[in-house]
Amino acid sequence: MTSSKAESRSRGRTRSQRRVDDRSDTEESSVGLKRKRASSPSKMQLERKVKLVTEQRNIDKESPVAEFPMKEWTVKIFLTDAEGGEHPANCFTKVTYNLHPSFANPNQTFTEPPFTCKNEGWGEFEMSIDMFTTEKGGKTTVFHDLNFQSPRYEVLQTVTFKNPSQALLNILRETGPVSTEEDPKVNKVRKANDGKKRKTQWDFEKMADAMTKLDEDDLLHVIQMIHDHKNDETYTKNDMEMGEFSVDLFTLPDNLSRMIWEFLVDQKKVV
Repeated sequence: MTSSKAESRSRGRTRSQRRVDDRSDTEESSVGLKRKRASSPSKMQLERKVKLVTEQRNIDKESPVAEFPMKEWTVKIFLTDAEGGEHPANCFTKVTYNLHPSFANPNQTFTEPPFTCKNEGWGEFEMSIDMFTTEKGGKTTVFHDLNFQSPRYEVLQTVTFKNPSQALLNILRETGPVSTEEDPKVNKVRKANDGKKRKTQWDFEKMADAMTKLDEDDLLHVIQMIHDHKNDETYTKNDMEMGEFSVDLFTLPDNLSRMIWEFLVDQKKVV
């Protein structure tokens, strides 16, 4: 709470389609292609742990409430992996902290990790924090109890990402598995093709994104190309129930990669 107004000390506690599986970070990419319209599109949900780190200290400023000293406090946001390791929360494009209404600027937005919110005040309160995965959407809200019981404390919150984009999947992969990530056949093929991945001339992230934009007939054409020209190292998966065909693009032979790329160029899906 700010020094400009006196408020009650609130101590609220936090209790705490077309499906695409793009594996393209610097070394991986796969794509799932719908061969027919499904009445109930498949949905993907991924969970991650968000760590809220709060630090606070007394400062030499007069407090409007004598028994409560003025504080400087900060809240930062990180992601954690399964082992508890800390990572930048770069899955979010912006974060808005909704502070106590007594603040002159109660809704504070930050666009760079760790999204540090720094303020001064004398009181404890509960804030809501809106985290966005895109400029205008993908909002996830958590609640955080700002208190002055210790100089530093950490709180873990579970957040869910619904139908994450290809770019978001790439980022989330840094902190845990995503769809079919642990398929032993996929991992074996990828390991065998590691050298190829590092030297490839094709932009598989663009290729995966472009393939999802093809119409039905062109999709079928690409799938047929893959069937006709794949080799023993090519990883594909047919989901007959969902009408979906998945392929790990990095396991395609070079000539097939070139054929698909040239087809996408002809369709003006990549430049």
